[in-house]
Amino acid sequence: MLRLTWVQPEDLLGHELRQAAQDGREPKAIAARWRAAGGPDAPLTTGASPTPASRYLRQLAEDLLDELADLPSRLSDDEPTDLEKIRSACPEWPPSGCATHPRPATRQSHLESAWLGRAVGCLLGKPVEKLPLEAIRQLANSTGNWPLTTYFTARGVPEDLLQKHPWNRRSAQTSLAENIDGMPEDDDLNYPLLNLLVLQRHGKSFTTTDVARTWLDELPAGRTFTAERIAYRNLLTGLEPPHTARHRNPFREWIGALIRADVHGWTNPGDPAAAAEQAHRDATLTHTANGVYAAMFTAATIAQAATGEHDVHTCLRTGLTVVPPRSRLARAVHHAIGLAREHADFDTVVDELHATHAPTHHWVHAVPNTALIAAALTHADGDFSGSICRAVSGGWDTDSNGATAGSIAGLLLGDPAALPDRWTAPLKNRLSTSIGDLNGIGFDTLAHLTHRETHRS
Repeated sequence: MLRLTWVQPEDLLGHELRQAAQDGREPKAIAARWRAAGGPDAPLTTGASPTPASRYLRQLAEDLLDELADLPSRLSDDEPTDLEKIRSACPEWPPSGCATHPRPATRQSHLESAWLGRAVGCLLGKPVEKLPLEAIRQLANSTGNWPLTTYFTARGVPEDLLQKHPWNRRSAQTSLAENIDGMPEDDDLNYPLLNLLVLQRHGKSFTTTDVARTWLDELPAGRTFTAERIAYRNLLTGLEPPHTARHRNPFREWIGALIRADVHGWTNPGDPAAAAEQAHRDATLTHTANGVYAAMFTAATIAQAATGEHDVHTCLRTGLTVVPPRSRLARAVHHAIGLAREHADFDTVVDELHATHAPTHHWVHAVPNTALIAAALTHADGDFSGSICRAVSGGWDTDSNGATAGSIAGLLLGDPAALPDRWTAPLKNRLSTSIGDLNGIGFDTLAHLTHRETHRS
């Protein structure tokens, strides 16, 4: 039986109830109606419950999703999605880099290091995606790889531990140390590729509709997840952006927009405002509020790092200037950076973050994952291996967090030759993808193509 993930109304409803409580609405009465009708909770890790709901429950879920969307939010003034309102809420919004001084050049070597860093961090996190924090620690410990220093391996892991905590089913065959043969396909690399195509076809003045058209032309529907799958479905039913991000989309504050943000930062060196605005136009196809802020924060951080003139702490502070300071994301990132500065043991930082966010947030939500990325980069002082290992060891969306931390730390390193060979050699300068005609492309070629877009308007 086909149980399509991330779109069944009866599965979306539980996620929307949680999202409504997080974004300042009052869903208790609707939740009581759902429970009274026998409605299930949201699936904990997968995108679909194991059995289909009755026709009655499915119709009820659709009706309740629409009712939840109409509830007012007490947080709407502090957490706008409109760009002008975001700017107005940010007292330290950065000036345009082009308006204050000539945009600094970014060397192609910086971009190759960033692309490689993104791939390495993603690959490190792939085998343990969806696993609980304790499982990640036990699996790594069993092979003497804790704290993390290299890729995960199944060699030496006790069989009973693997039975209890099996590797990610989709990734184990291509991302354990003994199996790596080039960079396997992953949405954390597919979306940067798509955004490269957007820039090639439409330039930096692209619209959200241009992003949507590129997706429909180049992105297989089966390669979308969570908010992106909902938005894709909404496009096919005739909805237009930004309504695609809002209609029956409980994942609109999850991590999907964040993982698409790197290219916007890479191509706007020294101009975090432009990078954030570019990320906003991309993100609002699928996300709202904190989901959008996570992408803007990442893009602005990367734009500052792309100059090669700042340390990671300055870059993170710059990223926060484009996030409304009263938002949940801003508070979470400030808290995470504070923890990273306070505790020498990163496991303590992670435990505090999980105690704060795990009871209320899904493991793919943008708020805890962005906080973890910021904590990892801060605690490692921008060191490449330290950053990706900390980001992945913190759990939650391990491959996405490793990818973003690796992109930033790799960019700061500035030279692909400076990345440790144990990380990059298994990639063989080859990326698998189903996007366009880019399958098998090298990271050096991607750096060249990206570098070309930094000089286009």
